[in-house]
Parts: sequence; structure tokens; C-alpha cells
Amino acid sequence: MSHVPVMLREVLQAVDAKDGDVVVDGTFGAGGYSRGILGAAKCRVVAMDRDPDVQLLADALARETLGHFLFLPGRFGAMVSLLNQAGIEKVDAIVLDIGVSSMQLDQGDRGFSFRADAPLDMRMERSGISAYDVVNSYSESELVRILREYGEEKNAKRIAHEIMMERSIGKITTTKQLATIVDRVSFKRGHVKIHPATRTFQAIRIEVNQELAELRAALDAALALLKPGGRLVVVTFHSLEDRIVKQFMQSNSDKAQGSSRHMPLALVAPQQNAAFSSVSRVLPSDDEIAQNARARSATLRSAIRSGVAA
Repeated sequence: MSHVPVMLREVLQAVDAKDGDVVVDGTFGAGGYSRGILGAAKCRVVAMDRDPDVQLLADALARETLGHFLFLPGRFGAMVSLLNQAGIEKVDAIVLDIGVSSMQLDQGDRGFSFRADAPLDMRMERSGISAYDVVNSYSESELVRILREYGEEKNAKRIAHEIMMERSIGKITTTKQLATIVDRVSFKRGHVKIHPATRTFQAIRIEVNQELAELRAALDAALALLKPGGRLVVVTFHSLEDRIVKQFMQSNSDKAQGSSRHMPLALVAPQQNAAFSSVSRVLPSDDEIAQNARARSATLRSAIRSGVAA
């Protein structure tokens, strides 16, 4: 399945790359945003990704673009040190696409989705603790915590208890086994739009990869890295991540949020101590939602760096 970058047109408008700019693509994935940015201006894109499987795609893009593209393996939460090691101290724009990528979901053997039966894994870096470790070794109270905090799961206690009961019989080893356990105890009222296990899988994946801590670290890094006038562009896919981005941008801009379904809305003049001079929110167009189901839950938030020190 070919990768279709969500809200590519809106991302490129918000990044607003110009000739000579240095733009960071913190979530390279299949390279959709990097390619789009490189096609929009004679700029330099520095991409990073924690998933080792993207290395071949990054190498191919580097060969195509003759010095305009650099790939740095690693977490975007560590982008300050990664960029400094590459001799880069300030950048003109940073774009982040938060969460699991379409490419990772489509690789059934990696265990990110229950659409295919696979070993419980969910590791973006293919190292460290896995979903198997979380499901089979966390205490019942720890499972309740992550299901509530990261999955916003109302049935957290019932699901955690059922996991513990299943564990008393034998190890839970596959995505299908876990999805069946969740489905068995979940309340179903009327037409269910999403599978009952969706929130559980989200919660466990976030725990395995420490995604929210990485997001917060990346947002803080953006304040240190962006030049005055630099653009921070973040695409999220569920309320938990979007809430973190919204609060971060608002708390550093000291003003209310504007929104538009089509174009970013510049807001009123910032207070003098604001790190961002404007913030905006954009939702995908109806046409894109009709053509790309993944866009349905997407939200793009962007902010422009002021000259105020972080």
C-alpha cells in the first residue's frame, strides 16, 4: 500500500519553506512530508526517525536530492543533540506527524494493529520493552493506569482484570488474542464506529514507546531550535496528543486559539513575552477525508516563533 501523507497541502503551507531554509522533518516515516518540502523550495531537509526500517527509504531520497537531504536515526525528542552533532544549531521550520505511521500499521508482523494476527510487539525502535512485556508483566493497577491515561478507556478496570485472568491460564502472545480479550468484556451500545480494542492497543503502544514524553521533549526542543519567524507544524490523530500540542502552543503564546478548515488563521498581536507570535489550527478538507480515511481524525496545529528567548 502506497503511503499518502495526511494534510500534505496544509502542512506545506504552514511550513512555508523558502530557498536556503533548513527544515526538520522529525517523523520521516515513508518520506511523504520530506519529499513535499523538498519539492516546494530549494531548501535542506534534515529528517529523523526512531524506526530502523525507514533507513532504506531515507538513503534513496538522499541519493535523489544531491545534498539537500540528511537523515539522522533517532528520536525526535532528542532532536537538539542530534542536530548539534550534525553541526546545526538553528532551523527555519519543524514538522511532526505524531503517532504510529501508516507504514508501521501496514506491517502486520510488527503487532501495531489487530487487523492481522501477529506477535505482540509495537516497538517503533525494535528494541526495549514490547507490548508482550506490558501485557504479561504489568500489575493490574499499572494496566488500569495506562488504559485510562493513554487510551482514555472507560472499561479500563474490566479489561485489566480480564487480562490478569487470562494470564493466570497462560501467556498472552498475539494481537488477536489480546483483541479478543478486550472485545469479550467491552460494553457495546448501538452502532460501534471503532473496534473495542482500539483504545487498548493505542494505550499499550504509547506506553511501549513513551510517545507522550517524546512529544513533550520535541515541543520543548522546538523552542530552542527555531529561529525568529521559524514555524512549528504538528499533525496529531487523537485528542490525547492534540491536547498536549494545543496547551503547549497556547501557553507559549498567551492568547486564544483560532481555527479554520482550510487555511491557517493569523491571530492578534502577541504579548511581548510570548515565545510564539501566532498559533493556528487547521482541519482536513471534506475532499481529503473522502479520499483518505486516516485524515478523519487529523488536526494540524502550527505556531510561528517570536524573537523572545525560550
